[in-house]
Amino acid sequence: MNKQDILREYFGHTGFRNGQEELIDNILAGRDVLGVMPTGAGKSICYQVPALAMSGVTVVVSPLISLMADQVAALVTAGVKAAYINSSLTYPQYCEVFRRAREGRYKIIYVAPERLLTEEFLSLSAELEISMLTVDEAHCVSQWGQDFRPSYLKIAEYVSTLSRRPVVSAFTATATGEVSGDIVQMLGLNDPFVITTGFDRKNLYFGVLRPSDKFSELSKIIRRNSDRTGIVYCLTRKNVEEVCERLCAAGVAATRYHAGLSDEERRANQEDFICDRRTVMVATNAFGMGIDKSNVSYVVHYGMPKNIEGYYQEAGRAGRDGEPAECILLYSGQDVRTNRFLIENSDDNPEMTEEMRAEVRERDLQRLKEMTFYSTTSGCLREFILRYFGERSPSYCGNCSNCNANFETVDITVEAQKIVSCVYRVNASGRSFGRSMIADILNGSKRERVISLGFDKLSTYGIMSDMTQKRIVKMIDFLIENGWLALDGDEYAVVKTTPKSAEIVRGRTAVEMKLEKETPAAEKKPVADYGVNMGLFGELRKLRSEFAAAEKVPAYIIFSDAALKDMCRKLPVTEEEFLTVSGVGRKKAERYGEVFCTLIEQYAAEHPEIKSQTLRV
Repeated sequence: MNKQDILREYFGHTGFRNGQEELIDNILAGRDVLGVMPTGAGKSICYQVPALAMSGVTVVVSPLISLMADQVAALVTAGVKAAYINSSLTYPQYCEVFRRAREGRYKIIYVAPERLLTEEFLSLSAELEISMLTVDEAHCVSQWGQDFRPSYLKIAEYVSTLSRRPVVSAFTATATGEVSGDIVQMLGLNDPFVITTGFDRKNLYFGVLRPSDKFSELSKIIRRNSDRTGIVYCLTRKNVEEVCERLCAAGVAATRYHAGLSDEERRANQEDFICDRRTVMVATNAFGMGIDKSNVSYVVHYGMPKNIEGYYQEAGRAGRDGEPAECILLYSGQDVRTNRFLIENSDDNPEMTEEMRAEVRERDLQRLKEMTFYSTTSGCLREFILRYFGERSPSYCGNCSNCNANFETVDITVEAQKIVSCVYRVNASGRSFGRSMIADILNGSKRERVISLGFDKLSTYGIMSDMTQKRIVKMIDFLIENGWLALDGDEYAVVKTTPKSAEIVRGRTAVEMKLEKETPAAEKKPVADYGVNMGLFGELRKLRSEFAAAEKVPAYIIFSDAALKDMCRKLPVTEEEFLTVSGVGRKKAERYGEVFCTLIEQYAAEHPEIKSQTLRV
C-alpha cells in the first residue's frame, strides 16, 4: 500500500496536513527527520504511516505509560498491529509481548526509554528488523528543554548497539531553535530533514485575566463550559487539593493529579478524566504530557507557569480535535514569587555539573521573565507566543483577550516620565521595591507601610492619583517589557532603572501603549457548532460510550468528538457514506458503521428538520 492508501484505510483521512507528507517522504527515502509541529497537528501520522509502509518494525520511544496505552489502543482499533513495553505490564504480559514480537506479530512497538538498554530488549532488538526508531516528545533529550529527562540520553547509545542503523525520526510540539539543535546533536541525527510547520493553532482562544478572586473566575469559566471537559493547572500540590475540594463541594465533577498521590490513585483519576466520568482535571504540570484526549475544550492555568514552552504545551492540550477551545491564564504577582522559589529550590539533576546547574537556573529565571511579560503585555497574546518561537505574526489575531478587549492606543509619555522618576527617587534613597509599592507611591496611597517608610515625602508621591493602582502597574509592566525599566536579577520583584530610562526622563522618545478602556470587555462566549444538531450529537456520544465501556477504552479511541460532529453534518446511512466521515478508516467502518448509520437514519426519520439544518451549513 502507498502512503495515501494507508492514510485512508487505517486513519480515515483523505489528505495530509501541513508538513506531514514531506516528513513521510523523507523517512521513506531513508533520511533522518526532525518535525517540530504544534499539538494537534498530527505528529503521530508522520511516523505511523511510514511504519506501515516499511518492511520491518518501528520502535517508538515514548516518555509516559498513559501515552503508550492510548496510542496502542487507537492503533489496534484502527486495525494496526501494535504493542507497548513498559512497567505497567505484568510479567506474563511482558513475556507475551516479547514472544509475539519475535514471531513478527507487530509493526509498531512503543517502549519506555528506561527499557532500551536492558538485556532483554537489546536481545529482542538483535532479532528484529528495525526499520525506524521514532523519538516522541524529543525535547526531553535537551537539558535546555522544559521536560529534560536523563533517560532520553540513552537513545543514541541504543542506536549504536544495532547491527544496522535504522532511520531515526524525532518529533516535538515545543522547541526553540536552540532546543532543536540540541535534539539533532544529542540523538545523533544524520543530515536530518528538519521542518517546523508553525506553532500557530488558530482554533485556540488565548486569554489572560487578573481577577481579584481566582476561584470565582474559575467557577465562571467552568459554568459556561458545563457540558465540556477541561483541565485546571495549579502551581503547587496544595493549590490542586484546595481547588479540587472547592469544585467538588460546588457540585463539579472534578478530580486531581499530582506527584504526591499514590500511583494507583493517579492512574484511577486519570482514567476517570479520560473516560469522561470526571469532566474537570485539577493538576500540577505532572499531568498531561502525551495525554491524547481529543475533546478537552478548555485549559485554565490557575497560576502562571514557569516558562512559555511549558505554558504552550499545557495550553495546547485543549482543542486537539481542531474544535474551538479556550486557554485562560489567571495571573497575579504572587505567581512570579512562587515560580522563582520553585526554580531556586528544584531538585537538580545529579548528572549535571555545578556550572551547568547554575547556567540552567539562570536560563530558567530568564524564561520566567518572558512568561511574566506574556502575562502582563497589552499586545496580541498569539503574536507574543509566535514571536517567542521565532515566527512572525500579525499584531492582531482577533482571537485573544487583548485583541478582543476594548483597547485603545494611548500616549503615556508623561506617565512614563513620572513612573521612571519615582523609581529613580526610590532607588536613590538606597532602597528598592516592587511594582505594587511604586504604584502605591504614585497613586498617593495612605497605606501604613508607604507612610512609615516616608515615601509620602517624595516629590513623586500622589502625582498619578487620578489613575487606579492597577492601571499604573500595567504601565510599569509595559516599561519593563520594553527595557525602559528592569526587574533586578537578584531580587526578582524589585524595579530598577536602566540605561534606556534616561531616554524617557529627558523627553527623547514618545511612549505609546495599548490600554484597556474603562468599560469592561465582553466575556468570552463558547463558539457555536454550525450544522451540528446537538440532539443527534448527544445520541451519538451515548452510543460511543457504550462501545467504549464494552471495549474498556476511552471514548475518543472509538471516535473523536470532531468525527461525531462530522457525522451530524454528513448524516451517513450507508457504509460508503460512513467512510467519508473524517477519522473513519476501513476497520472502524466495518466495526461500527452499521450501528451508527442505523442510529443516524432513525434520528433523521424522527426529526426531519435535521436535513434542512445540515443543508444550511
